[in-house]
Formats: sequence, structure tokens, C-alpha cells
Amino acid sequence: MTETMGRRERKKAATRQALADAALTLFLERGYDAVGIKEIAEAADVSTTTLFKHFPSKEALVFDQDADLEAALISAVRDRPPGTPVTAALREHVLRSRLFAPEGTAEIAVFRELIRATPALSAYQRRMWMRHEHTLAAAIAAELDAPADDPACAALAHFALEARSLITTSPDPRTAVETAFALLEGGWEGVRPGNRATGQAG
Repeated sequence: MTETMGRRERKKAATRQALADAALTLFLERGYDAVGIKEIAEAADVSTTTLFKHFPSKEALVFDQDADLEAALISAVRDRPPGTPVTAALREHVLRSRLFAPEGTAEIAVFRELIRATPALSAYQRRMWMRHEHTLAAAIAAELDAPADDPACAALAHFALEARSLITTSPDPRTAVETAFALLEGGWEGVRPGNRATGQAG
């Protein structure tokens, strides 16, 4: 039974990957708006019904790692090396994105341009990240023994995730992300739980 389930899961993963690959190839060749769902399904040799079993929308075909995002974000906070500030751990997590990988630089640049030039994809990417905002804020608060609804932790989670979107919207994404986190780190020291000046806004 375990072996059968293993084959089933591998087949599902292969189908999902084939759909994502077909979609990206077509989007890069012809542009996102010029490609239809039926064409993507045909290119992957599956039905449109099967496509929607794996991806809830056309935009989701471009971002096939969504299910792992939240777990990776929480791990970046909880499993950071001893003595590492939360802001530094989040910065390093963002900078480890595959979009910064040295290999395949040309392909990565084309992928970033696809997102930058397609409003539907830019908006979807932002929503994809921002829906983990509350979970990330709670994880930060837990690490600092602060209330789950602490406003400073909520603000840090929000702006850290917003900084992630700079990877595909800035012409110099690394500098943009590092600059954003430099601003966050400076402000965070004044307002983080346990380090606030009494009666001051930070």
C-alpha cells in the first residue's frame, strides 16, 4: 500500500511539474495574456479538469511553490542560529530565493521580467506572500515572548514580506532588498518587544 501511494504521489508531482513547465514555456514565448488554460493543458497532455486539480488559477501555474512558503518563513524565524536577530534571519531567507541563484541568470532575469511586465502576476505574487503575514507575525512574537497581536511584530512581518516583492519589481533586486532590510533593522531596534522606550512611539 505504501509503495502504491508513493507511485501515486510521484505521478501527481510529475503532472504538476509538467503543467508548470508547459505554462512557463508558453508564457515566455508568447506572453502571459496570449496563452489560454486549454493550451497549457494540451501542452502537458492533460485535461483542463486535471489542470485545475493541481492549480486553482492561471496565475498559480507560475508560482508552484506556494504550499512551502509558510513553513519556510516560520523555519527562518524559529530555526535561526543562536544570537541571530529575527530581522537578519528574514533578510537571509529572502536573499536565498532561487531568483538570486547565480546559475541560470539569464532565465531568472527573463522570469523576473515576465512577472514585472504582467500586472496579474505581480498582484498574485504579492497576495501569495502577504497571506502568510499573520502567521509570520505570530511566530516572531512567540520567539520574543511577546503577545501574539504585538503591533511591532505585525509590522515587521508585513514589511519583511513586502520587501520580498522587490525581487521581481526592482531593476537591482539585491540592492533593493538589502536596503529595505537595512531600514527595517534600524527601525526595529527602537520598537521591538523588550526594547521600547516607555511612553515613546519608537
